[in-house]
Amino acid sequence: MEPTSSLGADERRGPGSVEVQVAAAALQRSEVFHVVKELLGFVLYMHHQIPSVLQSLETEFAGLKEEMSEMTAPLAELKPSDQRKYNTRKREVRCRIKKQEKLMKGISTVLSAFQQALDKVSTIEGVALILGGSLVRPLFVYDITVTHGRFDSGSVKGHGTTKLAQSVSRKAVRALISCGAGSLSYTGPTKLFLLVRCPCTLNLPLDFAPKREFRYSKKVLYFYDG
Repeated sequence: MEPTSSLGADERRGPGSVEVQVAAAALQRSEVFHVVKELLGFVLYMHHQIPSVLQSLETEFAGLKEEMSEMTAPLAELKPSDQRKYNTRKREVRCRIKKQEKLMKGISTVLSAFQQALDKVSTIEGVALILGGSLVRPLFVYDITVTHGRFDSGSVKGHGTTKLAQSVSRKAVRALISCGAGSLSYTGPTKLFLLVRCPCTLNLPLDFAPKREFRYSKKVLYFYDG
């Protein structure tokens, strides 16, 4: 029998549990990071917390930053009509960057913290993506279980995105969509929490908040298939 790793995503207050089988002995750190990042973007988009898919947001924001850095042409060398167009476009780019900067910084901070956690552990049991005003009263909980989550040497940055990671991400997102994930969407602004289940020996950085023996609120409903 071919060895497999499984990644299960369970939406609490949702339609049921989803399991994705992967033909690999284990997912590497970079692969787990990519899968969780894709699911995080999917969750935020499906619950109307971001205006478009995460990859499009990142591409657009990077393009705006690059365009702004290239706007260094001396105005004296431009015709008056071109100067007006140049200044108008520069204001537009600056405004769009300012509008997106807080959101992109928040997402980047969450992903950087997750990357740090992955680099510091030898095993990982799962990740929980929680939407809600607080951890005590979550609106939606996506519980991602990683079996065979034992890592070898190497960091998240040390490897690019693999075909396996892309395949797992697509399967997980399709599986969640097919079982109605996001159908109970809450359209107002809310917070995102990312919790990592890993050995308690993890040496946490100062900006991490340990949540040992964390339990969800009893008011959260659990739905399971089977």
